[in-house]
Amino acid sequence: NFTYCPATGLARGNEPSEYAGWAFPFPGVFLTEEFISEDEESEIVELMDRDDWKPSQSGRKKQDYGPKVNFKKQRLKAGRFTGLPSFSKKIVARMQACSVLGGFFPVEQCHLDYVPERGSAIDPHFDDWWLWGERLVSLNLLSKTVLSMSCDSEATIQLFPTFSEENRELSPPGSLTQTSAGKNSGKEGINGILSPRLVPCKEVTVAIHLPRRSLVVLYGDARYQWKHAIYRKHIEQRRICVTFRELSAEFSAGGRHEELGKELLEVALSFQGSPV
Repeated sequence: NFTYCPATGLARGNEPSEYAGWAFPFPGVFLTEEFISEDEESEIVELMDRDDWKPSQSGRKKQDYGPKVNFKKQRLKAGRFTGLPSFSKKIVARMQACSVLGGFFPVEQCHLDYVPERGSAIDPHFDDWWLWGERLVSLNLLSKTVLSMSCDSEATIQLFPTFSEENRELSPPGSLTQTSAGKNSGKEGINGILSPRLVPCKEVTVAIHLPRRSLVVLYGDARYQWKHAIYRKHIEQRRICVTFRELSAEFSAGGRHEELGKELLEVALSFQGSPV
């Protein structure tokens, strides 16, 4: 098991485990703490609770602001979609100021309510990429949790040793390296330095710790190569996740469904919506 470090962008082996002291680059995650204030959080949750929460899968409850979609048949229509809620206007503007969210225009906003009493969780999954674009943005409210990342690939991941020397840390160079080579135990090489070791992707999980009121963005490898999940053990008290999704290339400028995409965005960004 590994834990993501926002300061370095590395997934570091947990202690105690055989991977303590080992790490690998984990690209495609942007995490910022205290994205909204306590007062803003209280106001947002109070507004949410004025509307009904609908039962959802795995012990969760849901509010959705978005078009009606059949992902299996790849069909969608505006339905009763009237836009994102008014309180999101300033949140979206603040998000667009983040380095990885330039030009981010959400077309869907989903609220998920987790509580331990209902055994709330969500299994490892990929978000759809026929309709939804690359960047998945989530605001974590009311309590901390852990986003658990896993990979079904048959490839392997190359780990590098980390150590401190005169308060300087050696960090793994390069980006996430997946190869089809066999497992390597990380033997000492020349001058006593540990050589890289290889582990099967399927044996690796990466924990991304989400503090209360933090914002996380998944994109690139973290979006398309790694599944994400929230396990029951990581729901200690009520937690609300607010997820924003943008349109895929197919529904954007130059795409096959560009006109429908424009229509949906115009509705979404009116910020006059109520849950559908």
